[in-house]
Amino acid sequence: MNTLPGLSGARISGCWALGAGSSGGGEGPLDRLLPSVNTGVSPRKRTTSQCKSEPPLLRTSKRTIYTAGRPPWYNEHGTQSKEAFVIGLCGGSASGKTTVARKIIEALDVPWVVLLSMDSFYKVLSEEEQLLAAYNDYNFDHPAAFDFDLLVHTLWKLKQGKSVKIPVYDFTIHGRQKDWKTVYGASVIIFEGILSFADKELLKLLDMKIFVDTDSDIRLVRRLRRDITERGRDIEGVIKQYNKFVKPAFEQYIEPTMRLADIVVPRGGGNMVAIDLIVQHVHSQLEERKLRWDMAALASAHQAQPLPQTLCVLENTPQVRGMHTIIRNKDTNRDEFIFYSKRLMRLLIERALSFLPSQVRVVQTAQGQDYEGRTFHGKRVTGVSILRAGETMEPALRAVCKDVRIGKILIQTNQDTGEPELHYLRLPKDISEDHVILMDCTVSTGAAAMMAVRVLLDHDVQEEKILLVSLLMAEMGVHSVAYAFPQVKIITTAVDKKVNDLFHIIPGIGNFGDRYFGTDAPPDWSDEDMDDPSY
Repeated sequence: MNTLPGLSGARISGCWALGAGSSGGGEGPLDRLLPSVNTGVSPRKRTTSQCKSEPPLLRTSKRTIYTAGRPPWYNEHGTQSKEAFVIGLCGGSASGKTTVARKIIEALDVPWVVLLSMDSFYKVLSEEEQLLAAYNDYNFDHPAAFDFDLLVHTLWKLKQGKSVKIPVYDFTIHGRQKDWKTVYGASVIIFEGILSFADKELLKLLDMKIFVDTDSDIRLVRRLRRDITERGRDIEGVIKQYNKFVKPAFEQYIEPTMRLADIVVPRGGGNMVAIDLIVQHVHSQLEERKLRWDMAALASAHQAQPLPQTLCVLENTPQVRGMHTIIRNKDTNRDEFIFYSKRLMRLLIERALSFLPSQVRVVQTAQGQDYEGRTFHGKRVTGVSILRAGETMEPALRAVCKDVRIGKILIQTNQDTGEPELHYLRLPKDISEDHVILMDCTVSTGAAAMMAVRVLLDHDVQEEKILLVSLLMAEMGVHSVAYAFPQVKIITTAVDKKVNDLFHIIPGIGNFGDRYFGTDAPPDWSDEDMDDPSY
């Protein structure tokens, strides 16, 4: 239980801090639901709502981030250092939960926050229920209207840093849209809804519980304005739904859960004293959990150890060394750079394919003789390139793998935090069943490669089915990836020993993307900042 120290049971500076579970009760009408408690106090007149407009799923204090974004709070072992910090926001409809959530996000000023709305998890209605909803005769405020199983599973995966698919609910048709949104976990997850505290399994996932308490008259006015102006409903229908379903459901299922809150925020988003207190507590929790990328620790780890057994380096034949001589030469023109890079890529991809599983297959030759050969033993091979430079390896893969599927990942370094961030993701469907060739042209510290592997694992690709291929790697990057993911096979044409203070590989190859595409990088930007941030 995460109650704030020194605040339990007291109203301080405009907010109430209550010890969760301060009053008991028997089993409720649904097994998993918390009990409806009669405290002997007359319930205040309130309103709730079936829902509100869906908020953005992923935001920062300054700008909206791609919903595929997420922070790399994984340690050098490739595992999650700590679970995300989950804030549960409960309260009646139009109480200001979303406003409170947004103000918390702004005041937190941390790079990654997920805002998850309970409204996304309304159950799919039957035809009969659709008809009732059209005439305001369906109870959207009852716990049975929500898919708690899907909600709990989704929030649990999100807290573990896994990717999840969020249903998109369309309130005009009272149903889910065809396309779902893919979202990743973050350092802070804010989950809000009218019944956020009503399910026992859901409560176990909440690290901090906040109840937003706003006067019932204010909430009713907000509800009327929203449903009439935004959802095209008439005042008679809104009042009918309120009297028949909204008010009774609030008094039975929502208001009693206020006793479970660690913090009660009167007046909603206007109570900045309460919001500041909440933010201070969350900051202290994040500091304890250390949800940050420790590049210094990553850089110093395992430098003195021998290269791992999962690494395969192309034989340093005169042919391979000759091609390296050409592409490493700063005076090589772009045409020759591209030509010899492609030759190396073809050799690299061919070598990588030799690590795919195979089985014996006997065929008959044109002379009528049996030949015992080999054939690929697996469902599919998929290539995934880390943009931009990794994309240059796709033609070599397509040349040797017929009908290969291609996915793309864009990871770039945040210039303020120095941390890699996922900005774009496109993966083929059912990739979890495939052998994946992850392509990046240069890997220095390995941070972007590690993050890309985590993305694949979050999409249920098996670690032993991932092959990381790169033209050039630094020893630091090899050790980092191999230590984090010991079952990932690493294939490269060469390994350089050093990385300088700017995380450039030494002696290196230069900015591969700029040399290949003929673009110019600013003098103070590294290879990884520009295109293939293997930083």
